Amino acid sequence: EEVAQERLRDFADQHLADYHERRDFPALPGTSQLSPYLAAGVLSPRQCLDAALVANRGEFSGGQQGAATWINELLWREFYKHILVGYPRVSRHRPFREETEALRWRQAPAELEAWQQGRTGIPIIDAAMRQLLATGWMHNRLRMVVAMFLSKNLLIDWREGERWFMRHLIDGDLAANNGGWQWSASTGTDAVPYFRLFNPLSQSERFDPRGEFIRHWLPELAGLERKAIHDPSSLGLFAGVDYPRPMVDLKASRERALAAFRNLPPRDGRA
Repeated sequence: EEVAQERLRDFADQHLADYHERRDFPALPGTSQLSPYLAAGVLSPRQCLDAALVANRGEFSGGQQGAATWINELLWREFYKHILVGYPRVSRHRPFREETEALRWRQAPAELEAWQQGRTGIPIIDAAMRQLLATGWMHNRLRMVVAMFLSKNLLIDWREGERWFMRHLIDGDLAANNGGWQWSASTGTDAVPYFRLFNPLSQSERFDPRGEFIRHWLPELAGLERKAIHDPSSLGLFAGVDYPRPMVDLKASRERALAAFRNLPPRDGRA
């Protein structure tokens, strides 16, 4: 507990102010790294909120943008806990949006295993999944990217990914994990619209522009140039490299996902 409190103080004093600028870049130490302590109950959300408010002079949404952004993330975490209480079906492998029960998920065990083991042929996806396997943790931005890739580009049931995360995450939390997966899969409350898919290549170029994160977790690609490392297949850079070609065409798989969601029955207005 003392270590957790010390880390909270250090984050609030030294890193909170620029949290909003650094939090999305997986190669940087831009996040609080407090999620394992929250998941284990060593830190409480109230303690975190108090530290943020002290650093931000009592302001929730004003003052330092970094503090306001982090407080918003804490609120998302608590929001998903309230969803779990108010709608307990989501803890029983049910989507919040009931009409999405009709989605026809693909049965593709080989593709699921490739995703799990970081062998999809999409560098940012594979680097993130290997980080999870090696450390029991994954950067939050990348959790959304890999979740969307599984549930949209591969059209594999989001519950497969939810289970895999809970099996491996040191900060695994039922409410936050379920809420995050349902957000990415467009089956949850206040979820991302189904037609909004994160392109993993664009995400990679934007949030790992130098390829530092990819190089760390995919040493087989470390020798590639800065631009090529995001999408080696586009340049045919596979000779002598033990790395798979992309398992799916991103554009075609996007259209497949959009068609699957368009064919859903209309919402009936109930939660």
